[in-house]
Amino acid sequence: MISRIRGLLLEKEPTALVVDVGGLGYELEVPLSTFVVLPECGAEVALFTHLVVREDALLLHGFATRAERTLFRELLRVNGVGARLASAILSGMNVAELVDTIHEGEVGRLTKISGVGRKTAERLVVELRDRVADWSLPTAASTLAPGGQMAQDEAVSALLALGYKQSEARRVLEQLETASLSSEEIIRLALQHLGRVAG
Repeated sequence: MISRIRGLLLEKEPTALVVDVGGLGYELEVPLSTFVVLPECGAEVALFTHLVVREDALLLHGFATRAERTLFRELLRVNGVGARLASAILSGMNVAELVDTIHEGEVGRLTKISGVGRKTAERLVVELRDRVADWSLPTAASTLAPGGQMAQDEAVSALLALGYKQSEARRVLEQLETASLSSEEIIRLALQHLGRVAG
């Protein structure tokens, strides 16, 4: 499984891009939520990835944040949702908006996304509501630079590995100024803050 890719961004268009890794060009399909935060061609880019294996093709999907990839994988588990529709859904809403929409059960809002009919929207709400119940994502996260968001996602993953709940990890990050910090610095600050709260 290819989990992450880092290299030079050679080509990009709204749903696809090519990343050069050591002279090898990887073609990736991306949702618009990832496309809008990509750097200019020629710059280095790092993306989380998910490989979809079909009878006739191997399709590599790229995501700017771990949260996008996680939600993409959750969408694939919904009956009737394939990789193409999952990407379309992530193109229609960023992660925070989609999680909020599912929390609130806003079926009508989901049907505004191309390819999502009422029955599919209802399935998304029913099947995903419990799975994203502890997700607490600030809407502002979608406006952060990719490096800042990636560092936040990595910090959340580290806190989860240490036994904290996702809701706790997200809540503490909302209280900290993390936009210009590395994941290591964010983790250190978060642990200090959680230590004070626990004390």
